[in-house]
This record gives sequence, C-alpha cells and structure tokens, in this order.
Amino acid sequence: MLLPNDLDKLKTKGIGLSVIERQLGNFKNGFPSICLSMAATTGDGIIAFHPSEKKSLTNYFELNCGKHRIMKFVPASGAATRMFKPLFEFDQQYGNRSNFNLEDIKDHGFKSVYFFMTHLEKFAFFDDLDKIMKKEGKDLMTLRQNGEFHIIIDRLLYGKGLNYSVLPKALLKFHHYPDGSRVAMEEHLVEAANYARDRNNTAKLHFTLSPEHLEKFNEKVVDVHEKYERKFNIRIDVSHSVQKPSTDTIAVDMNNIPLRDKDGTLLFRPAGHGALIENLNEINADIIFIKNIDNVVPDNIKEPTFEYKKIIGGYLLKVREQIFNFLRNSEQRRITEEETDEMAVFSREKLFICLPLEFKLFPLEKKVKVLQQKLNRPIRVCGMVKNEGEPGGGPFWVKDLQGSLSLQIVESSQINHNDEKQKKIFDSSTHFNPVDIVCSINDYHGNTFDLSDYVDESTGFISLKSSGGRHLKALELPGLWNGAMADWITVFIEVPVITFNPVKIINDLLRKEHQS
Repeated sequence: MLLPNDLDKLKTKGIGLSVIERQLGNFKNGFPSICLSMAATTGDGIIAFHPSEKKSLTNYFELNCGKHRIMKFVPASGAATRMFKPLFEFDQQYGNRSNFNLEDIKDHGFKSVYFFMTHLEKFAFFDDLDKIMKKEGKDLMTLRQNGEFHIIIDRLLYGKGLNYSVLPKALLKFHHYPDGSRVAMEEHLVEAANYARDRNNTAKLHFTLSPEHLEKFNEKVVDVHEKYERKFNIRIDVSHSVQKPSTDTIAVDMNNIPLRDKDGTLLFRPAGHGALIENLNEINADIIFIKNIDNVVPDNIKEPTFEYKKIIGGYLLKVREQIFNFLRNSEQRRITEEETDEMAVFSREKLFICLPLEFKLFPLEKKVKVLQQKLNRPIRVCGMVKNEGEPGGGPFWVKDLQGSLSLQIVESSQINHNDEKQKKIFDSSTHFNPVDIVCSINDYHGNTFDLSDYVDESTGFISLKSSGGRHLKALELPGLWNGAMADWITVFIEVPVITFNPVKIINDLLRKEHQS
C-alpha cells in the first residue's frame, strides 16, 4: 500500500515504517477495552485530607519547594474553534439576516446564542469588540438592539475583527480587571507566580502550541511578562514547544486503506494530547505542575487553587523524598527486614501500590528487588473532584492481563459499554479528572526517566472523522493522563470543585466563577 515517495515523507516526519505497520494493525484489530475492577473512592484509592493535614502539607511545600526546579506545563495546542460552535451554527442558519428579533430565538438556555447576545457586555473582550465597531462607525449596543447579530458574530470570529475563531484559547480574553482584561495565558502566569517559584525566585512555564500560533503567542508574552514580574517581584521564564510531526498518525478509509491528500501524499493527522508525552519527556525540572489552558479563574477565587496546588505538591515532595531515601539506601547498603517491611506498608498505604500477594513470604533480597522495581518510576499526584455530572474521565482501580491492580484515570472511550458490569462500574464513579496534576519525572540519581517506557500502547482508540467530504478513521495515541502515564506511581487526592472551572464553550465565561 506504500509508494516510494511515501518513504520519503515518513523519513521527513521522523516516523519509522514499523510504526505505520503497527498503526495499520491497530485499525484492523482495534484496541482492547480497559478492565475496570472498581471505582476509586475516598478511602479506597482517593485521599481526603483533614484540615490539619492540609496545613501541614502546605507548610511542607512552602518550606521545600525552593530546593527544586519547578515548572508549570500547560497543554495549549489547537484553535478555540469548538468554543464558538453555537455562533457558527447560528451564522450559517441565518446568514446576513438583519433586524433579527431576539425573541425569535427559541432557545434561551445558558448555552444559547440568546444568552450570549443578552449578556454581551459581560465578556472580557467586549471593549475590544466595541472599539472595532467604532472604527467602522458602528455602535455595538445599537447593533444588538437592531438585531444585526451577523455583524457582531463576524467581527468576533473572523479576520475583519478579533479573529477569535482561529486563535488559541491561550490568547482569548477570559477575565476583566480594573487595569484591563487578561487572556488565559496571563492567568497561568499569575498562578505560577503564586505556587511555582523555584530556588532562584523564577516562575517557569512551558506551553505546548500549534506552529501557526507561535508568533502571536510570543508577542503577547513579550507584551505582558514584565507587568507580572513587577507585580509579584519575580522573574518569569516562558518556553514553548509544538507537537512533534513524528507523533502524527496515519488516516485510513473505512476499509483500513491509507488515505492520501490531493497531491497523492499520505494523509496524517495529529494524534491527540497523548502525543504531548514526548514534549513532557523533554522538560528539565524536578517538579512539574500540569493544568489545561482553559481551567483558570479570576483573582478573587484563586486562593483555593493556590492552596490545593501546594497540598498536592507537598504530598509529592514528601513521598518522593521517602522513595528516594529507600532507593539510595538499598543501593548503598544492606536494607534490614524491618526497613523493607516499613517500605512495603508505605507503598501500599501512601502510594496505593499493589504488591504480590506472596510478598511477605519472599526472602529479603527478593523483597528489596520488588520494591526497587515498583518505586523507581515517574510519580504523579492527581487532584480529583467529586462527580457533579461533568463529562470526562475518572479514577478507577484497573486490572491488567496478569490480574494486577493499579490506579488509573480512565476515559469513557476506553471501556466496553456493551458489558453491563463494566458500564455499571464506570457509572458508579464518585469523582472525575479535572487535569490537576503534579509530577516528578526524575529518578533518585537525578536522571530523567524515558517516559515512553511507561506508556501502555494498548490504550489508544480509533475515532471517526471527515476530511474533504471523505469519511475516515483517525488513530488517537494513549491520552496524556490516561495510557501515556499508565505505568507511573499514581496517587489521587480529593480537591474541591471550585478548583475546576474550564471554559469549553464561550458562554462558560458568563458563569459566576469567571465574572470577577
């Protein structure tokens, strides 16, 4: 199925022929479903701290974070197009119709165009939109009153105006303040200044972006970073990377035959956020906070976010220190039976690591070896929010092919919904994943793990897409916080719902949590 020119393209992208063969095999055979054992719950897979424990962990983090290289990693690839779906659909349906009566819009719900138009002045981008209208000799409020919604939508979404439909979420204005509105990227700078300073009083952030957004992103960073350096009396260091072409996956038709572009070259597609494990693999830091670009709030309710970042960060630092001490000691001297048993208890109770049932019967040397293998891995501590009907993955105990249990974040697409037992377990989840993670990717010698060694390749999935009017199958790599981190040491900690306020549609910015 491959032509000589195809091999040149694969070489350019850095993709081996064996990778394509494996991907084609995945299209043909599919992926196995995850085997859920039970939902992780408070006390059985999820830790809920008492106030005194929270205070202790916060203090521990504040006292020790300065000893480490800290980084905030923010996945921010892709345009914000999906945020504006209701506006696109409205514009397509009604075109250039003038004098549109608001009451003609039957849907008055929160997600509706009606709600958007009737609350227009509450958006942080309102002043920018108003200035554009004034330059054209128009008045934004008059346009709304006269029902000329197509002009408002056009100037918000397209090139004559703010062009928001092609910008990344990082560059959309989210929140209004007396000294001006902030884009989402700025809110992450403020967060990092409050919990991610390193030993040199520097807040380092790394954003993953699409190549077409780099220039505007860099311009905005240059424009604002000194403002926040003065405000918080720190240095801000912002870096970025793009998704590697080598992580793209081949697209096929319904018969699993590779598709081609108009010029005859193979059609590839970005492979989802799971590809970003390659970007994370190149981060040079001891402690890395991971948070999505759209999950930010105004200053007036940021304090719980700061508190719980320090709590999960404090827990990571504490367990990391104990793990490293054991691994160093076991390498340098003979560990006693008592020390080994203490570490086994610690592994089970604090890290939720399932040791072999016959572990107690092992000779000392084998016990130490098992613990070394279990503990010398990347570590992630993940915040989990009580389930209030939000879509997304959740925390579960998962059984592998050998029958071993481990804590995993599982998405709906990973389970067999035709299996009533599995579906019942999935639906019983008490918490969901807000992507609130702090992790350590270095071993006890200070060397960075090769994170590709800890990916469960069997946890990818196939989705149906379209391109140029053609239906196609697309291959998604194991998700960044799902299969890409499947073999990490994983700890789940309960965090309050106030720390999770994502902006998935434009009207989410009208929620009280985003109205400063």
